[in-house]
Amino acid sequence: MDKVIDCTHTSFAASDRSYFALLKKEIQKKAEEVGIPKNRLNELELIVSEITSNLFKYAKDGEILVGVFGNDKNSYIELISIDSGPGMVNANKMLQDGVTTGKTLGHGLGSIKRLSDTFDIYSQVGWGTVLLSRIYVAKPQVGRRETFIVRPLILAKPGEVVSGDGHICRVTPQGFQVLLADGLGHGTAANEAVNEAAKVFWSEPVRTPSDTLRVLHPAIKKTRGAVAHILSYEQKEKKWICCGIGNIMLRLYGTHLHKNHMSYNGIVGHNIPNTLNDQYYTSLDYNIAVICSDGIKTRWDLTKYPQILNHDPSILAATLYKDHGRRTDDMSVIVIKVK
Repeated sequence: MDKVIDCTHTSFAASDRSYFALLKKEIQKKAEEVGIPKNRLNELELIVSEITSNLFKYAKDGEILVGVFGNDKNSYIELISIDSGPGMVNANKMLQDGVTTGKTLGHGLGSIKRLSDTFDIYSQVGWGTVLLSRIYVAKPQVGRRETFIVRPLILAKPGEVVSGDGHICRVTPQGFQVLLADGLGHGTAANEAVNEAAKVFWSEPVRTPSDTLRVLHPAIKKTRGAVAHILSYEQKEKKWICCGIGNIMLRLYGTHLHKNHMSYNGIVGHNIPNTLNDQYYTSLDYNIAVICSDGIKTRWDLTKYPQILNHDPSILAATLYKDHGRRTDDMSVIVIKVK
């Protein structure tokens, strides 16, 4: 494995107008590295300009998260704008050209939507707004149906160069597996523990989550160790299989109910229980899974965010980060949706 497991997004403060030029330059650099074509770089610049303009005019504590994903033609850059501003009564209405809450022409949100390959927005009055924009190297096929979606949001502790949290998603013959690991502490040593676990995870045959954790345990004994959770999904049987060690939370959501999954006490690489058992859930009851490291406070209630499960999973991940990120540790939220 030659890819280093690290944070998925970089956070840029967007409350100071004098910083916008540097912010745009950094985003442009990331887009060029992932291979966004030149004509699309111009569109991306317009998107960033509209986002920063809106944050400056209306927002409070504006922040832009930037991540790059995929490979080759499937690669894309993702922008997530977060603020604690006044919010909007009807965000969809604000997408219409000429509609504005200020004294401008009101073309901003509509322009962002038109220029984006993927666009979504969630807003509440008095709470703020989360806006999502993705630009792909090659425009995705219209009407393409994905059997599952995995959207990670992993950020390093403020002031750190690397993240002590890391994730892997690998497709299996049956479906897919997701690993979220959190190295003890933060910084370089924590990141090394996560990467050592990732190497073993990639190289080993597909096993059940509990068996994989047993394999990871001796493999990372020379590192700081980590807490970890592995979630598998078997498409044919519509079945979740999961097992975790340490304080990583898994919560499953369905149309009318949710379920918290309890992990075992312990630290992978130091001490794990003698007995590990997998737990099974059906996606007929729960089609959405949320996995969080302890950088995200666990006492959140999705009833405070009406209709948010109908939005792109990245909107939910960013919302949980916005309201429940500790900012004193690495922070991870992975939202998975199966169809």
